Amino acid sequence: MKYQFEIIVGIIVILFVGLFLYTASINPDAEFGGSDGVGSAIVSELTGVAEDDVTPLIPQWAPPSGEVESGIFALQAAFGGIILGLGFGYLLGQRKINQN
Repeated sequence: MKYQFEIIVGIIVILFVGLFLYTASINPDAEFGGSDGVGSAIVSELTGVAEDDVTPLIPQWAPPSGEVESGIFALQAAFGGIILGLGFGYLLGQRKINQN
């Protein structure tokens, strides 16, 4: 089959979207809290140490504005896209070389 990998990826994407829509339809008023809040709450509950009492070993840099933070995030996304594109391009090139 010529497009077996693409069909499998398409099926996985459709299943993922379907699962997301199903879980969103169960409770439409629910808000996504993320795992950071849940994990830090469990750790502080188990250790008895409040989150404000802990200081990081390496101080965190805070960007001067939201625009700078968004720009840095966009730069990270661009680099990630370039790396993924290079990886998939390499694999596609190898496949074409092996076919010839």
